[in-house]
Amino acid sequence: MKRPGRVRVLALSALAALLGAAAAPATVRVQGSTTVNPVVVEAAAALTRETGIRILVDTAGGSSGGIAALADGRAEVAMSSRPVSADDRKRYPRTRFEPVAIGVDALALVVSRDLWEGGVRSLDREAAAALYEGRVSNWRQLGGPDRRVVFFNKEPGRGTWEVFAGWLYGDAAAAPLVSLPEVGSNEEARSKVASTPGAITQLSAAWADGQRVFALALRGAGGAPISPDAEAVAAGRYPLARRLWLITDGPARGEAARLLEFVLGPRGQELVRRHGYLPLAAGGAREAP
Repeated sequence: MKRPGRVRVLALSALAALLGAAAAPATVRVQGSTTVNPVVVEAAAALTRETGIRILVDTAGGSSGGIAALADGRAEVAMSSRPVSADDRKRYPRTRFEPVAIGVDALALVVSRDLWEGGVRSLDREAAAALYEGRVSNWRQLGGPDRRVVFFNKEPGRGTWEVFAGWLYGDAAAAPLVSLPEVGSNEEARSKVASTPGAITQLSAAWADGQRVFALALRGAGGAPISPDAEAVAAGRYPLARRLWLITDGPARGEAARLLEFVLGPRGQELVRRHGYLPLAAGGAREAP
């Protein structure tokens, strides 16, 4: 027969466990784009300090990896540097994607210092396609120095690659198969180009530091070079501008909603600006590509 005192102790222990679980800080899992990541990491740190919310941020798989993690229930928020596509909605029909724009970025083609100093300062779409497809193998074919072209391609599925391929071919699905060395994160892409003579890659312009890697201007039909600067992006003149997104399954709730509210608020938008992107007030009127 159980003793009454023993029963009370067990009951109190169970109650304490329940109260402890209720008091434990909530956890929000965020996954996706390395372009969006710096803003979210700083926002997460501020929220954790001020509210105790636990926010785990991961960049595995880039934008498509984040969207898949959201759909599979492995994340509450996806970070993406591309819009949710019709293919995403078809692949994950049970997910009610709710994308929220948090800022605007310029995607750039960036080159190594030797190319920049050798006169490679701009490209048009035709030259970019020729480089990507391997039809140009030496930079002197485009008026640059005598250097072998080394094109580091962003992994397919990365938002940066999809926006770049869409610009070249009208639809990323129409991009030809290429055999190029691949890079994943923005940091990896920047490091590879900085350390490789004759190198080029697709990269957020905010990651082009003007010391190790340099963002090229793009020439349109009129031939005038358009640099990926804030003025050209805000005016809609730069062709590779894109919105940056936080995505939830249905309207954001609970602690995920608090994260989105922070990023969309004055402090979060200042983080967007500080990391080299355009806040919504400056560039948010432009439609996503």
